Amino acid sequence: MDLQNGKLYWPSTVNQVPGYPALEEDLECEVLIIGAGTAGAQCAAYLVQQGIKPVVVDKRRVSEGSTATNTALIQYAGEKSFVSLAHTFGEEAAVRHLKLCEAAINEIEASCWRIPGQAQFVRRESLYYASYDEDIRALDEEYAMLTKHGFKVERWDADRIALHYPFRKAGALYYYDDAEMNPVQYVYGLLELAAAGGARIYENTEITGRAFEEEHALFYTHERRQIRARHVIIAAGYEDLEFKGEKNAVISSSYAVVTSPVNDFSSWYQRALIWETARPYIYMRTTQDNRVIIGGLDKDTADERIRDKRTLHSKDRLIEEFNKLFPDIEVKADYYLGAFYGGTHDGLPMIGRYPQYPRCYTLMGYGDNGTVYNQVLARLVCDDILGKNCADMELYLQNRPLLNR
Repeated sequence: MDLQNGKLYWPSTVNQVPGYPALEEDLECEVLIIGAGTAGAQCAAYLVQQGIKPVVVDKRRVSEGSTATNTALIQYAGEKSFVSLAHTFGEEAAVRHLKLCEAAINEIEASCWRIPGQAQFVRRESLYYASYDEDIRALDEEYAMLTKHGFKVERWDADRIALHYPFRKAGALYYYDDAEMNPVQYVYGLLELAAAGGARIYENTEITGRAFEEEHALFYTHERRQIRARHVIIAAGYEDLEFKGEKNAVISSSYAVVTSPVNDFSSWYQRALIWETARPYIYMRTTQDNRVIIGGLDKDTADERIRDKRTLHSKDRLIEEFNKLFPDIEVKADYYLGAFYGGTHDGLPMIGRYPQYPRCYTLMGYGDNGTVYNQVLARLVCDDILGKNCADMELYLQNRPLLNR
C-alpha cells in the first residue's frame, strides 16, 4: 500500500535518525510486534517496562509509514461525538472510552518525559467551533454530556470567540488538557527505550507468511527467516487490513500542509488546537518551530492515483481555509501531503481477535485520534498478554460484543 505522497515535514525535524538491521536469522520470542510505527513502539516500550523483551519488525524503516504523516493533535474527543457514541454503544461505554482516552494522553505525556527531547510534547487547549448555525444544538448536547461526566470543557458564545480570535463563529466548545507532539521523534524515542531494555528491532524485514502451532505462531520473512512467538501483535496501521479485512473499517484520503514559520501568533489565543463541526472538517495546530499544520479535506477514495492528483489542489485549498480564519497571518506551504486515513463506521477503534489466527492481536487505532487510540489499545493488548484483567477490551473487540447483548 502506497500510504502517502508529497513533501513530508516530520522527517526533516530529526537530525540523527536511528538505524536498525534487517533480520538475518531465525528467532524465538515471547512477543512479536509487526510494525514499528506509533502502535508498535507503544507496545514495545510498555512490554519492556513489564519485563518482556519483544521482537519488532517493519518492512520499511522505522516511522516511515503513516507515522511520518501523522499531524499529531492529541485529543480525547473524536470525530464521532460523545452523544453519538452514547447512542450507539450506551452512555456508560461512551464515558469509559473517553476516560480511557483521557488517561492515554497522560500516559503519552509520561512516556515523552522519558525520551530525549520529550518528542516536543506540549499541552494545548482545543477550540471546536460550530461551522454552521444549525450545529449549535448538537454542541449544546455535547457540552451537557461532557460536563455531566466531569470533563473539563467550556461553552463559548460568539462574543467570547471573537474576543480571543480574529474570526466570529456562532458557538464553540473549548476543551482543556489536550496536546500536540512530534510523532516521529516519539516513535524513535520509544524504540530507543525499548531497545535499551532488551527489545530486538529489525527494519526492512517484511512478513510474507504465517503458520500456527499449538503453543506458538510462526511468521516468515521475505528472506525466508522464521520468527516463532507465543503472542503476536499486528500493529501495521492501515496495512493491518491486508492481514485481515474488516467491514467496519473505512479507508479514505486526507490532506495537510505545513506552512512557513510565523513570526507573530498573538491573534491565535493560546495556540490552541482548532477544528470544526463540518464533515469533512478542517483542523489546525502550531509546531515547536512556529509553523502551522493545516489538515482535512478528506475524500472517500482509497485509490492512491485519485488521492495524489488532488494533492496540489488541496494544498492551495487548505491555505485558503486558514486565511479565512487568520487573515492577519501570512503563510505559504513549505510542506504538503496526501495520505490514506483510516476510520471506522461506528466511531471506535478496534482490536482484532480471529479464530483462524490464534495468539494474534490486530491493533486498529483507526480514527482522527490515532495516537491516543493506539495507546489505549496497546495497553489493553499488552495487559491481556501479561495475564492482567482487561475488562475494557470488550469496548474495542472487532465483533463489538457490547452491541450483541
